[in-house]
Amino acid sequence: MYNAKVKNYQKEALKTRVAGADRYEIIQMLMAGAVEKMVLAKVAIEKKHFEAKSEHISKASAIINALRGCLDFDAGGDVSTNLYSLYTYMDERLLDASIKNDPEIITEVSNLLKEIKSAWDAIPHDVREQTLSENGIDANVG
Repeated sequence: MYNAKVKNYQKEALKTRVAGADRYEIIQMLMAGAVEKMVLAKVAIEKKHFEAKSEHISKASAIINALRGCLDFDAGGDVSTNLYSLYTYMDERLLDASIKNDPEIITEVSNLLKEIKSAWDAIPHDVREQTLSENGIDANVG
């Protein structure tokens, strides 16, 4: 009962964070969520909880596919093309990890995503706001 209440609270807190977030922050949350799901998948493999492993890998894969779908090739050029290929590779490796029950493959994918996230996190706030305003998006609304 307590666990269900905590999960419900966390879900509502996430909705609140998303509602007030701009596009950059949403991408950050997606990346963090995928990394978290991969950590949980590794733990599930180690504990031989294969149903949970499948669920966590599936969610991480869905997030990576969403990130791939958000790429703007007009604005991003070669960076978007390279990220598209990298996200595709990561998704394929997660499938390999699921089939082989191999936590090392999950670590590989997680490390790749952490590198992308670290670069994303390093984008200065003023550059974010300028990019959002150039695209006709109010940075304060989300």
